[in-house]
Amino acid sequence: MTDWTDAARKLADEVTAAAPEWHDSVSSTPRHQLVPRWWEPIPDSYPFAWGLRTPQPDQPWAEVYADETLVTRVGSLHADSADSSDRPTGLPTSSSTLPGLIVRMLHLLNPDEQNRVLDVGTGSGYSAALLAHRLSDEQVTSIDVDPYLVDAARSRLAAFGRTPRIEVADATGSLPDTDYDRIIATVSVRPIPSAWLDALRLGGRLVTTITGTSLLISAEKHADGVVRGRVQPDPATFMRTRRETDYAARLDHVYGAARDQPGDETRQLTGPLPDLWEDWQLRCLYELDSPDIENRSATREDGSQLLWLLAADGSWARADSETETVRQSGPRRLWDDLERVQAKWTAASRFPLQTMTVELTANRNTLTSPDGNWTLEL
Repeated sequence: MTDWTDAARKLADEVTAAAPEWHDSVSSTPRHQLVPRWWEPIPDSYPFAWGLRTPQPDQPWAEVYADETLVTRVGSLHADSADSSDRPTGLPTSSSTLPGLIVRMLHLLNPDEQNRVLDVGTGSGYSAALLAHRLSDEQVTSIDVDPYLVDAARSRLAAFGRTPRIEVADATGSLPDTDYDRIIATVSVRPIPSAWLDALRLGGRLVTTITGTSLLISAEKHADGVVRGRVQPDPATFMRTRRETDYAARLDHVYGAARDQPGDETRQLTGPLPDLWEDWQLRCLYELDSPDIENRSATREDGSQLLWLLAADGSWARADSETETVRQSGPRRLWDDLERVQAKWTAASRFPLQTMTVELTANRNTLTSPDGNWTLEL
């Protein structure tokens, strides 16, 4: 059996090619001590369920040191407190994010040895460990809303000599201290909390993702107090901030009506059915325009497709490529909103989202298209 350091070094070689300054941190951090076990989806389960995983005896480091996200908590059940018979069916509420994404964000953050860094979303403690190794324990503060996650991360980090400050705090509320050179968030937010902007020093940098989208932004605080930056290439997604032990349930009750009911409006589908999973840029623009719309899709055996849009107010839309129809119901016309966004983006030559600029103040957060003609508020 090889030592864990060989696996960690191999992971570092893989994920730090474009960020060599983080190689030593990745190769020196025992991820297996931070994530002793985790949840994995059970194939073909219905309702969708999770099963407990632990390292395989013959390859104990293979999965822990892979560039993969390891889900550590589902609903209110953390893997630490579970046994092999548990089959939770909720949404993930905590994880150890894939190391390659963490390294990419840390590279964007670009802290130096004198910077004070706030790590929002402690989770397993992995990002705090990387930061503390490269900077120092004293320069890193990490926060999480979940007391158990904070206690577990603090204890596990200390076991291999890392002692950053780790506190229980609501990321959307007051922060421990108010003077940071860098803020990195591995939870998504919308809008950017004003406390983050206030706590960031002039010249300081913020790296975070936007709730409900796959948009990763990097921005710096200017002399006028405005934090400006841009969307980064490639999608990145994190769980949204939460105050409860679990997230709100999915809109199954709306989906029940939307699956096969006639609705109160039927019209022809005017173009190809969009794939909101593959076309993540359209999905992000739609979410920015019309927040919190849940989408689900299905493919029939003959290859024809269905797409549902669902809203908490009971509105829904169902598009069917076989019949080339769209059916809608409820107080809002969700498909009309999607078509409007798609048409506006097409008219703007479907600009890449990484060309959008970001401007953040305490009163307003905006993303603006490269031609300046389309501004979306967070």
